[in-house]
Amino acid sequence: MSYLDLLKLAAPEAIVTLTALVVLVIGLTTNRGTVVAGVSVAMLKPAAAGTAAVTRFCTLVGALGLIIAIEAIVLLPSRANLFHGMLVISPLNSLFQIVCLVLAFFTVLLASRETPNYGEYLAIVLLATIGLLLLVSSEELLMIFIGLELTGLSLYLMTAFDKTDIRSAEAGLKYFLFGSTASAFTLFGLSFIYGMAGTTSLAAIAEGLAAQSLSPLLFAGIVMTLVGFAFKIAAAPFHLWAPDAYQGGPVSSVASFVVLGKIVLVGFGPVHGSAEWHAMVAGWSPVLAVLAAFSILIGNLVALVQTNLRRLLAYSAVAHAGYTLLGIIAGGRAGFSATLFYTTIYAFTLIGAFGVVALVRRETGGDDLRNFAGLRARSPLLAGCMAIFMLSLAGLPPLAGFFGKFYLFSAAFRAGANHGLLWLVALALFGSLISLYYYLIVLKVIFQTQGAETPSLSSPAQNGLSKLTIVFAAAIVLFLGIAPEFLVARILAVLQ
Repeated sequence: MSYLDLLKLAAPEAIVTLTALVVLVIGLTTNRGTVVAGVSVAMLKPAAAGTAAVTRFCTLVGALGLIIAIEAIVLLPSRANLFHGMLVISPLNSLFQIVCLVLAFFTVLLASRETPNYGEYLAIVLLATIGLLLLVSSEELLMIFIGLELTGLSLYLMTAFDKTDIRSAEAGLKYFLFGSTASAFTLFGLSFIYGMAGTTSLAAIAEGLAAQSLSPLLFAGIVMTLVGFAFKIAAAPFHLWAPDAYQGGPVSSVASFVVLGKIVLVGFGPVHGSAEWHAMVAGWSPVLAVLAAFSILIGNLVALVQTNLRRLLAYSAVAHAGYTLLGIIAGGRAGFSATLFYTTIYAFTLIGAFGVVALVRRETGGDDLRNFAGLRARSPLLAGCMAIFMLSLAGLPPLAGFFGKFYLFSAAFRAGANHGLLWLVALALFGSLISLYYYLIVLKVIFQTQGAETPSLSSPAQNGLSKLTIVFAAAIVLFLGIAPEFLVARILAVLQ
């Protein structure tokens, strides 16, 4: 295969890489000019106007690059396999590459802000997107690890990017330390698996493991690998980074769940084990069941006492990671499709919710619950969108969260013999009941609590792009709740 053929098959990744470099060059060159202009007081207003223009231009370039990358995915062949699984083109991979790019597109629009270093920030977002594309499109453990690290390093920088806020530096350091430890666990586990299977290709690993029993060394490798992925999806008890740093998590969680499902269902399929309450068998399934149970309980119970909405959403994300794991534990086409559907609609919901939080914080200076008091009067549009997001997270019809949870719980209930996963389904229903309380508390503050006098958020000229993006996210959540078959049918089709 020639380099030109390789470049054609890797066109989406190449386009996003080129876009990141262009945005970075724009940010670096214009930022230098802004700093020089800032020396003169008389030039402060032109410098600020220049910064706003650079922000809009960088956003336009980043969004356009992502759109072109989506078009490149559509033009790819339906199936191709490069370098023994390092880059695999398939309907499933292409669908979720598009999902990741659409989520990154929303993130770029919501991140648009007038800061001197916006170009560099946007370049980091695009570099994280490249890591997600590599994660989704690979079926080889080393390439998956490289994708994880590229995404992780970018998210560390994004978390600590605001140098004027000490909490940002603290969150970035905490995220980096936990992430480095999790990466070490993952790599150590992968080395064990390579030693037992003699290969790093998922399909070849499945063939190698089918011919041997579950030895202690192999089980240790599987557990260490799952610990690393539990950190990436913020599953308890590996969630301690999430409350301070989860804002970049929704997009990466989609790719993480896709690749986790492929690893355990394809690569580790022969050592599935069983998490059924009456017939537990050692394997990866009971390990994920324990992680799911801890995540549902810890995430929901700790979220109950939060007074900061950003931290509340982060702890609820821990619980939702537990719900999503139910589909992988159930296994099969129905379970994996339920996981993929739920993590997709959840990512759109959380991106929209964090977008509302960011706008309120920008206007009021904080993101505690008291800062949302009276939001209905200040911005009925944002209040309505936030109601859609909170009720969808709670799992109420006719929103996407309701069908997502129903799909997940029913797949887990039907899995195995004699409804052996009923204990996990019952725990998930209990967690959903708890979550309804704190989601309704948020809506009570927004719609019934009188807030202090603050500037209106409803000016169409101010934050217009962010508001439009939030409305689109709310529309997607509502549409996928009314017509879930639009996405479910496509997921089932690519899983055949």
